[in-house]
Formats: sequence, structure tokens, C-alpha cells
Amino acid sequence: MTATGGDLSTMVRRCLLTFKPFRIFVLGIGFFSLCFLMTSLGGQFSAKRPGDSPFTARAEVLGVQESRGVLRKISDMLEVIMKRMDTLSKLGNTTDTHRLDELSSALDRIQPIGLVERIQAIAQNMSDMAVRVEQILQRSMANNRARDGTLGQCEMPKDPRYPDCPSKMDWMRARWTSDTCYAYYGVDGSDCSFLVYLSEVEWFCPPLAWRNQTATPTLKPPPKRQAVFQSDVGTLLEQVGTGKESLSFMKRRIRRLAAQWASAARRLDDKLRHHWREQKRILVHVGFLTEESGDVFSPKVLKGGPLGEMVQWADILTVLHVLGHDLKISVSLKELHGFLGVPPGRGSCPLTGPLPFDLIYTDYHGLQQMKQHMGLSLRKHKCHIRVIDTFGTEPAYNHEEYATLHGYRTNWGYWNLHGQQYMTMFPHTPDNSFMGFVAEELNETERLNIQRNKVNNMAVVYGKESSMWKGKEKFLTILHRYMEIHGTVYYETQRPPEVPAFVKNHGLLPQQELQQLLRKAKLFIGFGFPYEGPAPLEAIANGCIFLQPKFNPPHSSLNHDFFRGKPTSRKVSSQHPYAEQYIGRPHVITVDFNNTEELDAAIREIMRVNVEPFLPYEYTCEGMLERVHAYIQNQDFCSPEAPFPPVNSSRTWPGSPPSPFILLPNSSFLSWASNSSSHTSWPPLSALRLLASPEGQSCVKACRSAGLICEPALYHFINIKEAFSALDFQCEGLESEMNHLFPAFSAEHAECGLQQDPLLFSCAGSSTKFQRLCPCRDYRIGQVALCRDCL
Repeated sequence: MTATGGDLSTMVRRCLLTFKPFRIFVLGIGFFSLCFLMTSLGGQFSAKRPGDSPFTARAEVLGVQESRGVLRKISDMLEVIMKRMDTLSKLGNTTDTHRLDELSSALDRIQPIGLVERIQAIAQNMSDMAVRVEQILQRSMANNRARDGTLGQCEMPKDPRYPDCPSKMDWMRARWTSDTCYAYYGVDGSDCSFLVYLSEVEWFCPPLAWRNQTATPTLKPPPKRQAVFQSDVGTLLEQVGTGKESLSFMKRRIRRLAAQWASAARRLDDKLRHHWREQKRILVHVGFLTEESGDVFSPKVLKGGPLGEMVQWADILTVLHVLGHDLKISVSLKELHGFLGVPPGRGSCPLTGPLPFDLIYTDYHGLQQMKQHMGLSLRKHKCHIRVIDTFGTEPAYNHEEYATLHGYRTNWGYWNLHGQQYMTMFPHTPDNSFMGFVAEELNETERLNIQRNKVNNMAVVYGKESSMWKGKEKFLTILHRYMEIHGTVYYETQRPPEVPAFVKNHGLLPQQELQQLLRKAKLFIGFGFPYEGPAPLEAIANGCIFLQPKFNPPHSSLNHDFFRGKPTSRKVSSQHPYAEQYIGRPHVITVDFNNTEELDAAIREIMRVNVEPFLPYEYTCEGMLERVHAYIQNQDFCSPEAPFPPVNSSRTWPGSPPSPFILLPNSSFLSWASNSSSHTSWPPLSALRLLASPEGQSCVKACRSAGLICEPALYHFINIKEAFSALDFQCEGLESEMNHLFPAFSAEHAECGLQQDPLLFSCAGSSTKFQRLCPCRDYRIGQVALCRDCL
């Protein structure tokens, strides 16, 4: 309901006469009302508004000097009122009625005659002025559009190649103010600005014919530069930064291993025959160390917390630096924004320019942060990302649609990346790439000293937290019959009650002191947790035998809380499956700790056996340099894969019927025929060995049983009907569908199934209904990530 000017004047005058203190209230209302009017309209009286976007139509407004004069008079009056209100505010807490009456009387004397009427008249004049200004603005904008030739050119384009354009336009009309990044890119609420944004910043609408398309020239990629091995880690240490105990730990590790990295780089350079290597621009964003992710690791570094992740990240930073790449390091969102070029706002918009990196190494926390702050750019640039993922992510969990439909969705995964963009700590998931870490190598003098100083009856327990010792009294009592037991359990003042009195607890030890303890000990004992950490490899490298529990049944997301929610169905048969499968006896002994006789026999065996320090090549500095070099120079998830098989390619294949597969001499394996059509691949097709798994067995196990490794990058070449024929499968039906077990053969229905979505090519997974087609490959001794021809 709107009051007329007369009604408003009468109402205000009546209130002033009836209740004197109410005059103060009216003065306040008048003051704030005029402030609001000035703020609302003031910007419309300037010829050029600050913050106008490059896409906004400018308008010249007439009557500027006249308008400024009116506003100046209003400002003078408000200043007088403001001073009187300030005087009143100083009496706000007093109950002195006499002084309040005096102030009211003073206000009566200073109040200009007809103040209410003047305020009402000014308000009416300003309202009329606002209407006039709006009319002028509309006419001016229409004239500008006509002059620029854009009238009618900001209508909704109808282009079937851009089906999402209308819905995106509707969204922008309703929500463009939800994030300031839109205004940063020039969106001002007009349809023209929406179309310009959706066609030039995003890509949902077609390019506008009336826009100058040459205004934003296509940027050429930077020239390729040669990567040169770096032996000095000084610049790397500066980049790592300070302020967190986790960063200090990583820097200490980098310094300690610097000489080993430098020596390994020289050996690898010689092995590669000083081959030209392309230098990559690389960003490393350690998401779990950012304050925004909680950074639960840094406070626990000196209190027995897990160090495996920081060991790996320190080695990743070092390997990338030593390989000679252009490296940037981020451990905060502010640094991430600066490196990527994130526009101001809440992360709804793309980056301000092309991605300034060839590769981005991060973790799941960092990936989530990029999703929140990169907008659509993450979808565009995700092929450049490598995710450091300790326990692995299988394709069934990675494919968002498939995971949702088939019950594989977890709190992690579902990113629709290529499976090999995930990089693990150990080579337990062939669907992922194996990043790894390094353990310290011994020189010949150190090896001799270790063998000379080993204490045959000394054991060290793998468990820095007292909770790991709960329920282990029976096992420790058996072990204590034969050996002196040492612990490195963290405590502040009192000895942890979970640690038996006969255990010599050294407390939490610095890395070098722990190394000295391991060099004396004969046995390193695992209690079953933590899973797959670096410590057992370090102990074995220092001449210890690693004794660990066997899990029966194996631990997995189906029966164990630790793995529940992780994007893998892998079954873990022991605390450290890599040590069990790839190292084994005499360095690693895996037994059922609940079987007293088996445990007792294992301890007696350990007392009799002498072992030398052992470290797999893939966990040396040279091994990691070699592996990461091969990944960087050969893995490419950004270039679209060429269709396979090409049109009429079967005509070029030998044999009758034509097939690209041949049986290897004295073998049951099929390989790629060398005289078949040549196709670019890494690993190369010469490494391919095609076989079929038994029903109910995964390709991981089928390949391993044959002494090979499953290679998902080669699935592309066996996902053809000729692969079934080569394996003597008679296909009465051939279908293609999204199924992480395909390609596979169903003996029950004599049906052959091809994989429809390459993201679901998976070495993992099995079913009693299918025999799976498996692309296995050979591997280099001590370097399972690489085939013999991969370098």
C-alpha cells in the first residue's frame, strides 16, 4: 500500500506533535532514507560507471551538473542532522529525563521550518528524477545497439551443434550473480553478455558472428625444451617451503638422499645414452597438506603418525626435479589459484587462460579442490592430471555412471579418469600406474658392516602407535622366548601400558637412528597394520628379515573397515602383499600368527638363516628415475585414440581366416603378428601376450600365473572379434556393452562380449560366468612397471 505525499506529511507532523522523542526517530528515518536514495541513484549520474565490463553497452546521461547540485544540497542538510544525532547517541544510556527534554527543545530550535515537507518534496523530486534517468538510459542503450549493428543479434541462437545453449542461457539469467567470477568475465545481466560468455569463455553456445573473433588470438604452445638431469637439490628445497613439520620432514629426507639421487641420475643418463628428453611444465599440488583439507598429518609427524605419504611425496618432488623438469609446488589453495590462474569468485568459471602446465601431480584431496576451483576447466584439462593414490582405484569405481548403476560408488573414485592416471605406492593394481618411492641404498662398506654387526636374537616391532600393540601379548610372549624385542612406540611422559615390560622401547626415533637400529636387528615384525607402508622395504634393505601375518580370509572392502569405502575390490592376503609376492623368502616370511606351531617354526627358521641386505631395483633412486622418465615421455591421455581396428584392416592381416595374432613358438601364448599392420602404442605391441583367464579368475591373476603382468593399455588391441577366434572361442553371438569384465566369453551361452567404453578396460574383476580376454605383457627384471622394450 502506497501513501500519498499529503498523507505522509500529515502522519509525520502528527507523530512529532504527539510524542516529542519520536522526532528523533523521524530524523533517523529521514537520514537513512536519503542515504539509500543517494546510494541507489548516485551511480546513475556518472558518465562512466567503475567496474563496467568490456561487454557492457555504455550510456551518456544528460543533466549531470544539475543532478550533482541537488545532491550537494541534500548532503549539507544531512550533515547538520548527523551532528545532532551524534549528540543524541551520547545520551543513549542515560535516564535523565530533564536532559532529554532539553535536547528535544534544542532540536525544536534548530529544526528548519517545514523540514518534513522539504524531505518529502526532495524524495518526490528524486523519484521523478530516477524515472527520467531510466528513460534516458534505455534510449541511449538502444541507440548504441543500433549504432553498433548489434540490435537483434543477441537473440538466442538455434544451432543443433550446441543443444545446451538455451538451458545455459536460462541458468545464467537466473544465477549469474551467484558467483563474482561471471562479472569478472564481463557478464552484466544482459543477454548479450551471457552469449558472449557462453560462446567465448565457456563453449555451450556458438560463436557470435558480430564479435571480432580475432580479438583473442590462438596461443601457440611454448617451444619444446630439453630436460637436463639436475644434481643440485638447493632450488628444490627452497620451493618446498617452510611452516609445517611435514615439510621439514620432507626436506630432511631430500637432503639425506641427495647424493644417491645425483649418482643414480648419472647412471640413468648413461643408460639412455644421453637421449634428448622433453622438459615438461609440472605442477605438484599436495592436497592433503593444505589447511583447507585439515592437514591431519603435520601435527603427528613428531608423535608417531604415518609418514609413508610424506616419504612418497618427498621422493616424487625429488624425482621430477632431478629429471630436469620445470617444477612448481603448491601446498595451499592460494598457491594453487596463483599457479593455475583461477579467476576471483567461488570456482564456477573456467581458468583465465590456457593451462600453464603439461602435467599436474596431486592426490584425492587436491583433485577435489581443483573441482571446486577450476570450474569447467577441470573437465577440459583432466587428462593432464596424475593422482597419487596409495591403495589404487579400479575402473569399475572410477567410471561415474557405471559405479552408480552397479554399486561401485564410494566416497572416492568416480572421476572418469583413465585408469593409469592413478599412481600407486606399490604395483598392486595393474589398472593404475606404479609411482613408488625409494629406500636408502647401502654402499659396499655399509653392507659389510651390517653383516658383521648383526645381533642374531634382536627383533624390532613395526608399530609406532601404542594402539597397534593391543591384543599382541600371546605373540610377543612366544617371540620373547627366542629374541630380545625392541619397540619404537611414541610416548610423552609414561610408558604405554600396551607395550609389555620385557620390550625395550626406544620411543619415537629420528630416521637415522631408526636406520642404525634396523642395521643391528635380525628381525622386523609386522602386527598386521599399517598396510603396505615403506618401513618393511627399508628394514629388508638394512638386512632384516620381515615377519608378517597372513590374512585368512584376505582383507577387503567386503570384510574390513579400513578398506570399506576405498575404490578397490582388491583382496589383501597379508600386511604387505608386495613383499610377500615380489620378494618372498628368505627375506620375507608370511605366516598365520594364530597358528602357534607355524609361528614357532618360522621364528626358529629365522634364527638359523642369514640374509644379506636386499632392495628391489624399482625402489632404488635409479629405478624410480627410470620408471617416472618412461611415464612422462610416453604416457599420453590427452590425444584421442585412433579407432581400432581401422576400416578394412582385416584384409592386411595374415592367415586364413585373417588374424593379427600368432602363436609363439613353444608357447601357449598368442602375440601380435610382426607383419600385421603397424600401430603406435606404449607399451609397444611387441610386448603383448594374449590369453584367456579361467572362469572366475581376474586378468591380474591370470597374467601373474603365467609369469606376466596385465597391461590395460593394450586392451584396445584385443577388443575385437578376431581375438576370440584366435583363442578358439566359437561366438554364436557378439555383443558390445559397458561391463568392466569385457571383453569376455560366456561358455554357457556361447556369447562373446566386447567392451563398449574404454574407461572400463580393467585387469581387475572376475565372474564364474566369464572367461576373460587378458592383454598380458612381459616385464623388466626388478621393474614390473616397464616391459623389456618400453625404454
